[in-house]
Amino acid sequence: MDKITNIMIAGVGGQGLVLTTEIISHAAFYDGFDIKTNDVIGLAQRGGKIYGSVRYGKSVPTPIVPSNSVDVLIALEELEGLRYAGEVKKGGTVILNTRQILPNPVLLEKEEYPKDIEKTIQSMGYKIIAVPTEDEAREIGNVKVANTILLGVLSGILDISEESFIKAIEEKVPPKTKEANLKAFTLGREISKNRK
Repeated sequence: MDKITNIMIAGVGGQGLVLTTEIISHAAFYDGFDIKTNDVIGLAQRGGKIYGSVRYGKSVPTPIVPSNSVDVLIALEELEGLRYAGEVKKGGTVILNTRQILPNPVLLEKEEYPKDIEKTIQSMGYKIIAVPTEDEAREIGNVKVANTILLGVLSGILDISEESFIKAIEEKVPPKTKEANLKAFTLGREISKNRK
């Protein structure tokens, strides 16, 4: 059976998950892969939990990622990384944005935000690449390019060409943010190289 790569993206409403999923799927398509995507956003309002997936390979029969078979989890927020880490297969990778967005139960002081999420995920046996994207994006001059940094990290792991990612970014992001997004992507690739 031909290899299928499974990617899951987890975050909260308003973080740009749909655009992130589109860029990954278009990059895979440009490299000639069969792709299937699935965004589970439902009624997620800003701040509500959401996730999406991209599956690519020579032939992909369904968009549904089988349980515990995610090759790479991109967590746009720490708690969502912890929530979905169990779907990652043994030896898989978690790309973790170290940003914390407090859910309503925490804001209402009914629950506590978990501590040491990065260490907890690492203890599950996964390779983890933690990135403070908000800080890095501010240095670039646009906090909205945080996810593109994560895409750069992802591109250093996958067998999708850098050129196809760049083409997808250029086509999908607003024209006035193209330069900042390409800088963010390059930064993410550097982070990925340094973590190998």
